[in-house]
Amino acid sequence: MNPLTRFRLDDRVVVLTGASSGLGLGFAHALAAVGAHLVLVARRGDRLAALAADLASAGARAVTHVADVRDPGQCRGAAAAAVERFGRIDVLVNNAGVGGSTPSSRETESGFRAVLDVNLHGTFWMAQACAPHMPRGSVIVNVASVLGHIAPRFPQAAYAASKAGVLGLTRDLAQEWSARKGIRVNALCPGYFASEMTAQDDAQLREMVDRESMLGRFGEQHELDTALVFLASPASSYMTGASLLVDGGMSAL
Repeated sequence: MNPLTRFRLDDRVVVLTGASSGLGLGFAHALAAVGAHLVLVARRGDRLAALAADLASAGARAVTHVADVRDPGQCRGAAAAAVERFGRIDVLVNNAGVGGSTPSSRETESGFRAVLDVNLHGTFWMAQACAPHMPRGSVIVNVASVLGHIAPRFPQAAYAASKAGVLGLTRDLAQEWSARKGIRVNALCPGYFASEMTAQDDAQLREMVDRESMLGRFGEQHELDTALVFLASPASSYMTGASLLVDGGMSAL
C-alpha cells in the first residue's frame, strides 16, 4: 500500500468549526484537497458562504451552518445539519477559538468566562453533539495550543487555562470513547501562526518567537494544515489521547 493513501479523506464527512476566518480557512482548503466533504460551522454566515463558494469552484463539496459553539443547542443543530446533508459525521475538527491578553489582576469575570465558553466549553458541546452520529473509525481533533503545555510569555491566563483544559478534555474523551465507541480523540497544538488572533500583537509576538523558538519564526499555514490532515486521517490510526505540537521548537526550550 502506498503510505500516502493513508492521508486521504475521500468521501469522509468533516465538521469544521471556526471555519470562517484565521486558521480555519486554511484547514478547510486542506481538508477539501484530500477529498473530504465539509460542513463549515461559524458565526459569520457571509464569510462561510464565500468560503463554500470558493471550495465549490475547486470541485469540493461543502455546506455551511451558522452556529455559536457556546450554545449546546446550536451545537446539536450543527451536528443534525451535517447528518441531514451527508448521513453521518466521520471527523470533527474543533477549531473555533478566541484569544486575548489581559493581566490577571485586571481580568474581569465576564472576560475570563467568555474565553472559556468558546475554547473549552464549545469544544465539549460540539464533541458531545457529534459523537452519537460518528461511526467506529471516526476522529475528533481538538485544536489546543502550545500554551496548554508551557507558560505564556504574555498575560494570557484565560487563554492558557482554556487550552490546558482542552488537553485534559482530549485525554478524557479518548479514554471514554476510543475503545467503546471507536472514536479517536487527539489534540493539535499550534505555536504562533499568522491569524486574526495574533494580528493585534504581531510585532511583539514575532520578536518573542524569534527569540524563544528553535526555528526562530512564525509557522506558515501549510505547516499546520499537514499536521491536521495527519490527525484527521487514517495515517494517525494508532494515536488517541495524544497532543501533537507544531510550535517551531518553542516547547522544547
